[in-house]
Amino acid sequence: MKYVSATDIGLVREENQDMVRVDEFGGNVLAVVCDGMGGERSGHEASSIAINEVFRRFSEGYSGDMDTVAVRQLMTASISAANSVVYTTARMDYKSFGMGTTCVAVYIDDKYVYVANVGDSRAYYIWNGELNQITSDHTVVNMLLQQGKIDRSQVFNHPKRNMLTKAVGVEKIVKPDFFRLKRIDNFKIILCSDGLSGYCSDEEIYEVLQSSPLEEVSGKLIDLALSKGGRDNITLAVITD
Repeated sequence: MKYVSATDIGLVREENQDMVRVDEFGGNVLAVVCDGMGGERSGHEASSIAINEVFRRFSEGYSGDMDTVAVRQLMTASISAANSVVYTTARMDYKSFGMGTTCVAVYIDDKYVYVANVGDSRAYYIWNGELNQITSDHTVVNMLLQQGKIDRSQVFNHPKRNMLTKAVGVEKIVKPDFFRLKRIDNFKIILCSDGLSGYCSDEEIYEVLQSSPLEEVSGKLIDLALSKGGRDNITLAVITD
């Protein structure tokens, strides 16, 4: 497998509160993107704690012969461990109260693609000539959309567009969503924060992914988001055969 990752502060924010990391485990790959939230440096601290805790916990429990049940348990436990540490840290210092982070993780072995997520950082999978969103955003707007109370034309400009219904570190316990997809030949996965997916269309992202060499993808996607105003931190990881 090959992969690239990148993060950019954007054109408006004073601090980059996103984090991304990709590591190999015996030829398999784990990638995580976190998008922190909170005042002062709390958002950066939350995403940093979370991503480090996910990899620490995953490394401790990793085995090369894990089946789907074991992978699900380990990914869920890793994010839950991150949630506990961020939650506890936020309550030890009043300056960090209310901090939290999104978390989207993908683990890929020789048969399957496994995804776990909390928040609105996304995972996409390219197949059948399309960019397909795997995850479902944990946002008020997406909840209203699913309930039929708004339509897609109202999503982008909705006043609660960025309000999360679930995040790592905000509640004592969090339950990540989990997905398993069969690994296909020439697959391509992208994880990203909403600094990319919130301002660039699926069609625009797909065009860059399909038309650019892997080593140029990160820069071109960040440039695309910057061309839309760069109003948020922009972070992504791309993994392919």
